[in-house]
Amino acid sequence: MLQLYSVADPKAATQASRSFNWFLASTFVSAVGRNGYQIACAWILVAQGFGAASVAVFFAILSVTELVSSPIAGWMSDRYDRRALCVTADVIRFAGALALGMLLIVSELQWAIWLSAMLFATCDRIALTSSQSMIPSVGAGLSLPAANSMVFFLMQSGSLVAALLTGVLLHFAIPTYTFTLLAAAFVLSVCFMLAVRRDLSRQFRAGADSRPALEVDAHLLQLGAIYALLYTGGVLVSVIGPSFVFVELKGDAIDFGQLEGAWSAGSILGTLLLIPVLRAARITILQFAILALTAISFALLNVLDTPWTLLIFAILGALYNLGRVGIEVMLQSSVPQTALGRAKGAVHSVGVLLGVVLFGVVAALGNEVEPSTIFLAFAFILAVGTLVLIICRVADSR
Repeated sequence: MLQLYSVADPKAATQASRSFNWFLASTFVSAVGRNGYQIACAWILVAQGFGAASVAVFFAILSVTELVSSPIAGWMSDRYDRRALCVTADVIRFAGALALGMLLIVSELQWAIWLSAMLFATCDRIALTSSQSMIPSVGAGLSLPAANSMVFFLMQSGSLVAALLTGVLLHFAIPTYTFTLLAAAFVLSVCFMLAVRRDLSRQFRAGADSRPALEVDAHLLQLGAIYALLYTGGVLVSVIGPSFVFVELKGDAIDFGQLEGAWSAGSILGTLLLIPVLRAARITILQFAILALTAISFALLNVLDTPWTLLIFAILGALYNLGRVGIEVMLQSSVPQTALGRAKGAVHSVGVLLGVVLFGVVAALGNEVEPSTIFLAFAFILAVGTLVLIICRVADSR
C-alpha cells in the first residue's frame, strides 16, 4: 500500500491516525442507523400482517434504486470530494428517518416505508461508495487487509448494536421513537466525518481530466460474480428472516433481533479472520470456499431448529463478511484509487441485478412457499454458481 506519511514525520502520522479513528467512529454510528432502518422496516411490515411479499417488495425497491444509483455514486465518488458526499448523504438520511417516523403516525404504513426506501437506498450508495473508496488514503499507513478489516469490523459492530437495539425498541415502543433514535445516529456520523481531514479524502486527484478510464476485464467480472452471489445471500437473510422467525419459529421482535444479532456477531468474526486466513490460502481460492460453505449453511436451515438456526446465521454472517472484505481488498489492490469509486459501483450493480431477480421471484411466490424452502432453493443456486465460477476461473497472480 502507498504510504501517505513517512515514519520521520511523527506529527503527520499522529494526525493521520486521529483522522482514521474519526473515520472509524463515523462508520460505526452510520452502520447503526443504516441497518437499524432496514431491520425496523422489515419487521414492521411483517408484524403488521403484510407478509414476506411486502418485505420482498421493500428490498426490491432498495435494490432497484441501488442498481440505478450505484454507477452514479461511483462516478460522483471519483469526481467530487468523498468526505463531503458522505456528510451530505447522512444529513439527508437524518431528515428522512425523522420524516418516516412522523409519517407512520398519519399515513398508510406500507406505502410510507416503500417510498422512504428509494431515498435511503440512494443515500446508502453514495455514502458507502464514497467512504469505502476513502479507505486506502485514510488508512494511516496500514496495509489494505488491516485497514479494511478494521472498517468492516466497526460496520458489523454497528449492525449488531442496531439489531439488538432496534428489536428492543420495536417491542416496547412505537415505531416513531425507533426512527427518531436512528436519525440521531446519522447526526453523530456527520459530526465524526467532519473531523476527518479533508486533504486525506482527495485520493491524490490532480483534476477531473486525469482520471483513468475503468478497465472492465475478466478479473473484474469474476469479482462482480462472486460479489453478486454473496450480496444476494446477505440480502436474502434480511428479506426472508422476518417471516422465518414469525411464521416458522413462532417468534416475536425480540427473537428477530436475536437472529439479526447472531448474523452481525458472525460478521464481526468474519472481519477478524481475514488476515490469519490469508496466510493459509490464496484469496481467490478462499472466495470459492466461502461460496461453497455458504450454500451448505443455507441448506441446513431447512432441517435445523432453534437454537441451531442462530448458530447457522452466525456462520452465514461470518462467511458473508469474510468474503466481502476479501473483495474490497482485491478491488483496492488492482484498481487505481482514482477509478475505485466507478469500480465499486460497477461490481455492486452486478450484485444488485441478481438480487432484483431473486426478490421478484419471492414477491411473486408471496406466502405460498415456506421461508426455509426458499433458503434451500437459494443454496442450490449458490452451489451451481460456485461450480460455474470454478470452471471458468480467471488466473490471478495477485
